[in-house]
This record gives sequence, structure tokens and C-alpha cells, in this order.
Amino acid sequence: MFKKLRFIGLSISILFINCRAQNGAAAPQGIHKIQHIIIIMQENRSFDSYFGTFPGADGLPTKDGAFTVCNPDLKTGQCMSPYHDRNDENGGGPHVSVSSMRDIDNGRMDGFEIAAQKGRRGCLVAADPACTNSAEPDVMGYHDGRDIPNYWAYARTFVLQDHMFEPNASWSLPAHLYELSAWSAYCTKHHDPKSCSNELDAPGLPADYVYRNQFSGTRDVPLGTKPIYAWTDLTYLLHKYHVTWGYYVIPGGPGCAGDTKSERFCTPGIWNPLPDFDTVKEDNQLSSVQLLDDFYKQAREGTLPSVSWIAPAFAVSEHPPALVSAGQSWVTGLINAVMQGPNWKDTAIFVAWDDWGGFYDHEVPPVVDQNGYGLRVPGLIISPYAKPHYIDHQILSFDAYLKFIEDDFMGGARLNPKTDGRPDPRPTVREDVPILGDLTKDFDFHQKPRPPLVLSTHPKTDLIAPPQTGTKQPPA
Repeated sequence: MFKKLRFIGLSISILFINCRAQNGAAAPQGIHKIQHIIIIMQENRSFDSYFGTFPGADGLPTKDGAFTVCNPDLKTGQCMSPYHDRNDENGGGPHVSVSSMRDIDNGRMDGFEIAAQKGRRGCLVAADPACTNSAEPDVMGYHDGRDIPNYWAYARTFVLQDHMFEPNASWSLPAHLYELSAWSAYCTKHHDPKSCSNELDAPGLPADYVYRNQFSGTRDVPLGTKPIYAWTDLTYLLHKYHVTWGYYVIPGGPGCAGDTKSERFCTPGIWNPLPDFDTVKEDNQLSSVQLLDDFYKQAREGTLPSVSWIAPAFAVSEHPPALVSAGQSWVTGLINAVMQGPNWKDTAIFVAWDDWGGFYDHEVPPVVDQNGYGLRVPGLIISPYAKPHYIDHQILSFDAYLKFIEDDFMGGARLNPKTDGRPDPRPTVREDVPILGDLTKDFDFHQKPRPPLVLSTHPKTDLIAPPQTGTKQPPA
């Protein structure tokens, strides 16, 4: 009788376990082991400028220990080869769509030095994408593991992506719009996605962007006028599928895009476009755009949302002339906060740089539509399930981040005008472009979860500080 009761009890337990599995309570498998996705977007570095000499990566071409690529120099008439640049403060070069075409030069990849020499000097704001922020161009310079040891440590330990391309061949604002929506557009009517038209350089500019005439042309509007972002962004789908999200910024007052002393420690509107999206306001989710202090608190308490985006202030952005060391320290602090918190066990951190910033890269970007891809930028994946010591050679862009989020949390729903219920005239459903790689290949969901790699926020580097810098490093 006792054995019979034990058998009945065991049968009931198995039935209960099966019911839990059928009701979705079983342990998540595959991509669904990632419960938290964090995207850290830094500024203005090409892949070759940061990882061009990383072992095993598709970096700066060499033969017999010498670089086999160079760019013509208008001043000297010579061809300038890449060189190790130890300066903590860099200048970069112009990086609007015209600059991209000049740099690529029909696939010859030899226009970077000339474009930088022709770039404007003494600009009103350092974030002006038509500027060269140094007396002498430094776009052929590169950094290595002696200069950016933490970034190289993440690349050695986790995943480095050596074919991550900016999704659009242009500057920061369109890149951040692509990061969030897989499109950049100019719209004429609120709440009317069909009023939007493709715009690679000059979507609606945020109210705080002081150099608006650079792009507005016949569309010029007074400073302080808010843009219209009426097309569909990812938060629309996140809200529809009840997926929590947060966009974290460093607070500041009006005029945050400028490069004056009082404005360096806030996130400018060109890197924080979500508050101007109609969908965010219609869904009453403006409160999901939060202060960075909230991110640290949530990381510490294990209450991070499913999807997080983090945008820097100028001083820690690595956007020339901001210090490389300041950006590396800030990013390290963000990653440490996650690794030391309860959410690390099921998190994937994606780190990228929004555009190439005029810096040299030797790889010709693939063409998927009239907007891009743009030039190559560094990409890192840091996660307990990231493959160890892995270099991903797949062709990628920020569209892959959207695809990963959609596949993880929304059953593969897409920002597709034919299916998302909010049609807009975007030229391409970027997540479904055949050439786009699959980020799940950067993970091993069967491996024992990787331990944290907590690094010093102020590592020893070979970087040389500028004699007098206008970019004060913030406290740790």
C-alpha cells in the first residue's frame, strides 16, 4: 500500500512538472536565457582605430610587419600609413554622409586624410559632424591594448565583432535613430507615420541642437522647435508585448549639445531622441527615459528592465575631443555595476560606437539600401553566455540588436510596415536583410555561465594626456 501511494505521489509530481512546463514556467532555453539586454552606445570610433591590431581580427592589413594601406596627404604629397597614436585626446574628422562617400572613395578607402584636412576648424560645438577637432588630422592614428586595456580585455575574454557596421552612412543623430527604430526620417505631421520620408542626414533635429543650419537647409526651423518622429520605433513593439525598457541619460539643462564647460556632463538630444517619438508619448512611457542614477540603483538591486539603452554625456562619450580614458573608465563602471549585481546571471551587454568619427577603416561597407551600411565600428558582447575568446566575423549592424531583442522577447515580431500595425514608408525592413548576421552565434547557451570580469575603472594605460584639456574628466 505504501509503495502504491509513493507511485501515485510520484505520478502527481511528474504531472505537475509537465503542467508547469506547458504553462511556460520551465527554465528558459536558448536565447531566452537572456532576460536582460543592455546596449551601451559610445561615440565616433572606427574598428581599425581601436582594434586594428587585435590578434586574429580583420584589422589593419600588413605584410612583413608593415602596413600595406595608406591615405594621400594633401600637404606633403605623401601617402600616410596608419600609426600608433598614444594621445588621449583625438580630433577625428568630418562624418556626415558626404564625408562617408569621400572617405570610402568608391571602395578605395583612401579619402580619410583628405576629408580631415578639408574639415572645418574652430567649430561652434565639438559635436558638429562637419568638424576636424585638431590642428593636424589624426584620422590615420590607432590605439591598441596598451592604450585601451579594458576594451581589449573584454574582447579577449568575451566576444569581439570585427564586421559591425554603422547602419547608416552618416553622423550621430541618424545612427541613434537607427539604434532605436532601424530608420532615420523627416516627418511633417505628428501621429502620421506616412508623413515621414527617408532622411539620411537631416531628420528632425532636437530642440537643444545649436548647429541646426548645417542640415536643415530649406527645412530650417527656429532653435528650440521640437522634431517630429512619427515613424515606428522599437518601444512601440516593446509596449505592445509588455516588455519593460529603460533609456538612461545624464541630466542637463538646455543647450546640452554644446561644448562649453557647463554642458559637458549631460546627454545631448542628438543621443537621446526617444522623448520626441510619438509612440513613446502615446504609450505614456516617457518615464522610461530615466536618469543614469536609476540604472546604477536598478543594477545594484537586480531590478533592471528587460531592455536598457545607455547614452553618455559628452565628457565620457569618446567623441573627439573627449578623452579616450574618460570614456573607457565610464563604460567600465557601467559594466562593473551589472556584473556585481543580481542581473548579471542572465544579461547580455552590447557595446558599440555610433559612427566612425572620420577615423580610418580599411573595410568597404556593404550596401543594403540607400542609407547604408556605414563604415565599420567596434562591437563587443559581454555576457555569462558569450562564447569565450571569440571573434565574430559575421556582417552586422545595430539592426542585429533590434533583431535579437525581437527574437528574445517578442517572438520574432519586426518593425515591418506590413505587420506591425503602424505602417510607415521605410525603405527596408532592416532586421530581415539577408546579409545581416545572427547574434545568437556569439553565445553558447549550453556552457557553464561565465563569471564576472570586474576591472579597474582607472587602469594603467600608455595614453598621453593633453597639456591643457578643455575636457575635464568626471569623478569615478
